[in-house]
Amino acid sequence: MTLADQPPAAALVFQSLLQHGPLSRAEIGRRTGLTPGAVTKVATPLMADGWITEVGRPATEGASGRPATLIAVRAERALFAGVKVTGEELIGVLADLTARPLATGRVLLDSRDVGTVVLAIAGLVDELRTAGGMAQSDALHGIGVTISGDVDSRLGTVQYSPFLDWRRVPLAQLVESAAGAPTVIENDVRALTVAEQWFGAGAGLSTFALVTVGAGIGAGLSIGGRVVSGAHGVAGEVGHLPVSGVERVCTCGNTGCVEAVASTHAITEQARQATGNARLTMDEAVRLAHAGDPAVRAVFAGAGRAVGLALACVANLIGPERIIISGEGVASYDLFADHIRQSFVDHAFGAAVDCDLVVRPLPFEEWARGGAAVAAQRVFAPAK
Repeated sequence: MTLADQPPAAALVFQSLLQHGPLSRAEIGRRTGLTPGAVTKVATPLMADGWITEVGRPATEGASGRPATLIAVRAERALFAGVKVTGEELIGVLADLTARPLATGRVLLDSRDVGTVVLAIAGLVDELRTAGGMAQSDALHGIGVTISGDVDSRLGTVQYSPFLDWRRVPLAQLVESAAGAPTVIENDVRALTVAEQWFGAGAGLSTFALVTVGAGIGAGLSIGGRVVSGAHGVAGEVGHLPVSGVERVCTCGNTGCVEAVASTHAITEQARQATGNARLTMDEAVRLAHAGDPAVRAVFAGAGRAVGLALACVANLIGPERIIISGEGVASYDLFADHIRQSFVDHAFGAAVDCDLVVRPLPFEEWARGGAAVAAQRVFAPAK
């Protein structure tokens, strides 16, 4: 029996235990809206099949009344691999059912050719299995591959990834064939949003957004407790919002996008133009800005205004309780923090200005962990 065979109420119970457990049956009922009888009806087969287990009683249990037994997910019941794909390397995590990392690994890519990357993913998954102590006979329940760009997770296809120059690649099928385990793919930012929803800065929030600043500018949206991808799989592409008065060409081919101003590549290019140094690196641009170079500081200021505009658009559109700002670009966040905040205040409408902005640096292992979380999520809540 699998979780996919269970009624919808089972997914509610299981997800509540994943995010908030261990819980008593009464607390499960309060969180899911199910009656005590319905909770018992759902929990019994899940317990019999080893997905959940009783783990004892609360330490604060009162002396009177019937003792409440806590129920928790059996984390070891299923193992998953998550792989984050960049243009230069693969980052992998082996995780249990609660997305607790058991092993991590990285592999450099010497080619962006689809076949080469697929074989490298399969090889990394094998390394993770060995590092995590899995025997050859142990089944991996799923692989979650995360990648930037337009990803159709339902079809398992990378429609377009500008950084890899991939179009209409059936990546889920290719990885599943090469690695021998059920595979799902997801946009990397949405996968990271799932991770933040489960065990990060979005845990317990009904509505929040994650905006990433780095090689690209993206956003994951969790609305009503659900990470959304939109009808066409491109929800949250704030990097392609137009910025007034900017004519720089974006990777998408359009001009004036936030990403064309505020991505690490865009900042580096603008800093090169500002200094006349065609070989200037991002790290060197950061050092010049910290040293007070006015031209380079102006580049970061412009990037900050663009990001602040994107954050304000997110706040105005979905009214999140919190916007989490992450990505490799936050390493230099201090250089444009004030400009981000001022631009956000200038463009946020009314009470949207009170949205909580949280800066959260996350290594790529956390993005890969998001892939494992997406794969685990498909076990108890299959895509329709």
